[in-house]
Amino acid sequence: MVGTIAARMTERAYRALALTEAGKLVELWDGEPREKPAVSVEHSDVIGALGAELWGQVGREAFVVRENVARLRISGDQYLIPDIAVVPIAFVRALRARRGSLDAYAMPVPLVAGVWSPSTGGYDVTAKLAAYQQRGDGEIWHLHPYERTLTAWVRQPDGRSEATTYRDAVVRSASLEGVALDLAVLFAG
Repeated sequence: MVGTIAARMTERAYRALALTEAGKLVELWDGEPREKPAVSVEHSDVIGALGAELWGQVGREAFVVRENVARLRISGDQYLIPDIAVVPIAFVRALRARRGSLDAYAMPVPLVAGVWSPSTGGYDVTAKLAAYQQRGDGEIWHLHPYERTLTAWVRQPDGRSEATTYRDAVVRSASLEGVALDLAVLFAG
C-alpha cells in the first residue's frame, strides 16, 4: 500500500526532498508526498530485463533508459516515478547543464513502462495511466509478470490512446524505431 509520508507540500519543497536520500522513491500525489512501496521479486526481474532490452535497442546517442529514478511531472502538485522511462538525451543534457538538477521531466517522453505488482496494481492502470496520457507520453506499457502480458497504450494523432494487449508475442514499439520486445524471452526469467 502506498502511504503518505508528510503533509501537503509545494512543488519546490517536493523537488528539494526528492534530491535527498529520504526522497529517493517518493512521488507527489495531489501535493502529498508518497513513498513507492516495496515490490515483488518478479516485479524487479521484469524491470531489470526490460531495462536491459531497451538499453540494448535504443540509440544511446538519442535516448537514455531510466529505471525507477526519473520523475515525470504531471503538474505542480503531481510527480510520478515510473518503473521505466525512455527519455530523449536532449532532455537529460538540458538538466545536466544545471548541476544538481532533479531527474524530472515535464515534456512527454516516447515510452513509459510500469510492471504490475500486488502492492501497486490497484492504481497503476487507473491513476498513473491517466496521468501519463494527460502528459502526452507517446506509448505506455503495462507489463504483468504473472499473466505474462504487455498492454500498450499508443497515443494517436488526435490525442486518444489505443490499447492492445499482447501475450507470447514480439511487441514492436510504436514510438521508438527499431525497438522490439520478445515477451517469451522477457518473461522467461
